[in-house]
Amino acid sequence: METKDLVPIFAEFKEFKNIDRETMMRILEDVFRSTLIKKYGNDNNFDIIVNIDKGDLQIFHYRIIVEDGAVTDPNSEIAYTDAIKIEPDFTVGEEVAEEIHMKDFGRREILSIRQNLVTKIQDFEKDNVYHKYKDKVGEVITGEVYQVWRKEILVMDEENMELTLPKNEQISTDYYRKGDTLRAVVSRVDMRSGSPLIIISRTSPVFLERLFEQEIPEVFDGLITIKKIVRAPGERAKIAVESYDERIDPVGACVGMKGGRIHGIVRELRNESIDVINYTDNPQLYITRALSPAKISDIIVDEEKKKADVYMKPDQVSLAIGKGGYNIKLAGRLTGYEIDVYRDAETDGEDVDLKEFNDEIDQWVIDALIDIGCDTAKSVLALSADDIMKRAELEEDVVNHVMEVLREEFE
Repeated sequence: METKDLVPIFAEFKEFKNIDRETMMRILEDVFRSTLIKKYGNDNNFDIIVNIDKGDLQIFHYRIIVEDGAVTDPNSEIAYTDAIKIEPDFTVGEEVAEEIHMKDFGRREILSIRQNLVTKIQDFEKDNVYHKYKDKVGEVITGEVYQVWRKEILVMDEENMELTLPKNEQISTDYYRKGDTLRAVVSRVDMRSGSPLIIISRTSPVFLERLFEQEIPEVFDGLITIKKIVRAPGERAKIAVESYDERIDPVGACVGMKGGRIHGIVRELRNESIDVINYTDNPQLYITRALSPAKISDIIVDEEKKKADVYMKPDQVSLAIGKGGYNIKLAGRLTGYEIDVYRDAETDGEDVDLKEFNDEIDQWVIDALIDIGCDTAKSVLALSADDIMKRAELEEDVVNHVMEVLREEFE
């Protein structure tokens, strides 16, 4: 096999790897230089010529012709008798260029060249992928589901690069099968055992921010600024927006006519409820907006302790807390305040704490009612039985028993 025959063989990597031909040639030269150093001690008197257009490689060994018996360094000098075997009209003192062929290397050296070339190409590919996706952190990518496992999903991008979507980066209601298309944000890129590990996420607030940029032109153009996003993935999200142009209503622009603009985002996030609110530096107003759709009667803010006591009518408490407590939790994370909700004293004076009924109502039932914001007897009675069954996910006979016990208290 001639030296140049190696080039088309390994150029086939280009079909499967993200490596251009010029880089391939440079790697090939580096591999042969390493081999020459091992074989001859150095590569000072060797030229490696790579012809990108023709796709071949030639190695030339340059030496000065000296008298027979006067050779002191075989790498830089050649005896006259040996020189004229290459070209009969050479004379002492001239420089001779001898081409090195594959047959001049041993079998073990040839195998080593092949292995080194494969290794360098793989290393280049890994390094290339790492830096490419390192620059893509925070960008939304679209990929095809290649394999679904219990703890993660393997996704292939358009260039057949492997991306990993861990279970904890998936929305709880996500369900994918092989061949499905999904969108996610590049969360981070790590090196594990010398190979790049690209982690993508659908639960990151950055994913929601990028979806807003893609779907809402004013956000993409910078006319509307996203100040902060908090999420309970698949359940609820709150996003604070602001516009420096008084002519633009940031909330209206994000939601769109009849929710038309935000509908696609909600669908992408598996029907995650998205509350878009106007950002403000006024903490009282900010907290009031963050607790929407609940209506607040009064609020006392302690800016030093980052704490807020919110007062509202009993029928608004469950709205403020929200299903599973997500509304009040997200409002606290969005504003940076610890929020405590209280019922108005005027309407709540004769009310009874729900925990007082633990001798007649099972504790798990009381806990379920508290989770939906009903922690007193009147707050439960203010709701219909159907509403309680739906929100607290309780059976009809359990709800009827609770209502009967509470009514008897006030009768």
